[in-house]
Amino acid sequence: MTTIDSTVKRLVQEVFSSIQTVDTESVKDMLKAELANLNKKIIVLDDDPTGVQTVHGVSVYTDWSVESIEKGFQEENAMFFILTNSRGFTAAETEKAHTEIAANIVAASTKQNKEFIVISRGDSTLRGHYPLETVVLKNTIEAASDIQFDGEVILPFFKEGGRFTVDNIHYVQYEDYLVPAGETEFAKDRTFGYTKSHLGEYVEEKSAGKFTAENTTYISLESLRSLDIEGITNQLMQVTDFNKVVVNAVDYVDVEIFVIALVKAIETGKQFMFRSAAALTKVIGGVSDKALLTREELIQEETNHGGLILVGSHVKKTTEQLEVLKTCDFIEFIEFDTHLVLQPEKFQEEINRVISTTESLIRDGKTVTVFTNRERLDLGEGKKEEELKLSIKISDAVTSIVQRLNVRPNYIVAKGGITSSDIGTKGLEVKRAAVAGQIKPGIPVWYTGEESKFPGIAYIIFPGNVGAVTTLKETVEILNK
Repeated sequence: MTTIDSTVKRLVQEVFSSIQTVDTESVKDMLKAELANLNKKIIVLDDDPTGVQTVHGVSVYTDWSVESIEKGFQEENAMFFILTNSRGFTAAETEKAHTEIAANIVAASTKQNKEFIVISRGDSTLRGHYPLETVVLKNTIEAASDIQFDGEVILPFFKEGGRFTVDNIHYVQYEDYLVPAGETEFAKDRTFGYTKSHLGEYVEEKSAGKFTAENTTYISLESLRSLDIEGITNQLMQVTDFNKVVVNAVDYVDVEIFVIALVKAIETGKQFMFRSAAALTKVIGGVSDKALLTREELIQEETNHGGLILVGSHVKKTTEQLEVLKTCDFIEFIEFDTHLVLQPEKFQEEINRVISTTESLIRDGKTVTVFTNRERLDLGEGKKEEELKLSIKISDAVTSIVQRLNVRPNYIVAKGGITSSDIGTKGLEVKRAAVAGQIKPGIPVWYTGEESKFPGIAYIIFPGNVGAVTTLKETVEILNK
């Protein structure tokens, strides 16, 4: 078998044209029949609010109290989400949160007498507190119940964002090319960086050698596309000692075929933890396809006020999208000098300026975009935790714009994972939101709950690294038609 160099980019057309096709309708029928046998509540822990970017008609809870988790268990839906926002946490905060979440899940499960599956939904470009989160979940659940996990499924495929796994290598699509994830800007993340694109090697790197590429089980595209359900099920049956299962996927049908085999393995008693991007949640949750949302569906309460767009993400794609957005003549732009965070008094003056200007413009019917400095604060080597804490202060400041707003915008768009989480939970004070669907592929919309600051407002959660350079502008144009 030819070994693929995991540092080399590949032409999309060449890679995809060599992959066997499959009858997708028959796969969907098989999946539906198999999911009917899966009598477990699916609980998705979302490390930022963008994880609902493939689903609709599901609930998102913004706290992990036993009461909230019990409400999730009592819903008719097979699946619910808990927003942890742990990508904005320190390692210690993440460990504490996941210990609490796991203990509360077991307590709620016991009270409701219902089994569960936990999916740790992480970034499709492999950033986040991994393997910390799933290790803490595993250890806490095993200590509090009779569940023993056999393995962990790793499935970062996310079609809407151009994230594909081929030959066990995870790729990010840039126009006509698939670039190994380890060669992208995401791998150079100051907090969550990594070097390996081969997912077995990524696991070995992130676990400091505790789990190895050699002991990883690989579900190949060849076995998926040849519908070798029995063979894949047998592979899953052999997994022990919390070793990893890497799933190759370039389309939803690959995930569907895998889930058919997975449910068969689960039915025989195998227990798995999951670290995945958003595609797995849609498939295992049995969520149907839905057309993109229209303005009529999005704006349920028309006002004479403008909309509010908040841009916090610093990734290159966000900055490019912001530049295109600036060509809209119906938007007023306010630059928020977040580097003043190093000078507390001046920072507070800047916050007050931004809020008063924003409120005045929205009240006058103008749509406003507030954007943070495009350069990240760099405190130098060995200052990761300090930088993370400063970024949280900045996010709190952006959130305070919504907290202190005395006028209801026509809609709110938040750009970036940490930004959108804090605005949802602290700014809008959402306890439970309903996922309406997507305004563009991979860009989810919440309808806020009755308890929130602006009940029923369309809250558009725009991931930092999703869409073309024109997608932010197109999204806002839909909302302003």
